[in-house]
Amino acid sequence: MHRRHLLDMLGRYQRVFPGEAAVVARICELVESHADCFERTCRPGHITGAAWIISADRRRCLLTHHRKLDRWLQLGGHADGQWQVDEVALREAREESGMAAFDFVRIHGILTPLDIDVHQIPERRAAHGQVMEDAHEHHDVRFLLIAHSDQEVRISDESHDVAWFTPEEVRQRTNEESVLRMLHKALELLS
Repeated sequence: MHRRHLLDMLGRYQRVFPGEAAVVARICELVESHADCFERTCRPGHITGAAWIISADRRRCLLTHHRKLDRWLQLGGHADGQWQVDEVALREAREESGMAAFDFVRIHGILTPLDIDVHQIPERRAAHGQVMEDAHEHHDVRFLLIAHSDQEVRISDESHDVAWFTPEEVRQRTNEESVLRMLHKALELLS
């Protein structure tokens, strides 16, 4: 079963972060009950992949100012049928940052997400009022990546901006609970 890869990964995640059992169960329920969970048409939501990117010197993290949501967030996006969600995170990191070379940070030597989150995506309407996209959930699986040094960052058409920030600068730019949670998890893991 192509969903087994993610379910196994979520099992590892729950062993590392046992206090997050409720959100693990929620994502597992979606994956187990929807064979199309990796497609953006799946409702009530679908699997997305994201990357929390740390600079090679481990002093800064990369955020994107998301064009549609108008907020500073981690880089990530839709699986679009790709069931290896770690590959989704890597693809999105490359597309949205313009950089090509990253290393996954493994937890206890095994590829395990840094964070998971289920969040609501609001309905989007065209200027004339027609619904372009209904409200739905993103079941986001996030990985910690270290960017190789000497790479230029490039802004994609999905962003207003992409920039490196120190931990303190991240705290000044956002109060998004899940962004701050990833920041703190990454700092702890890399300390």
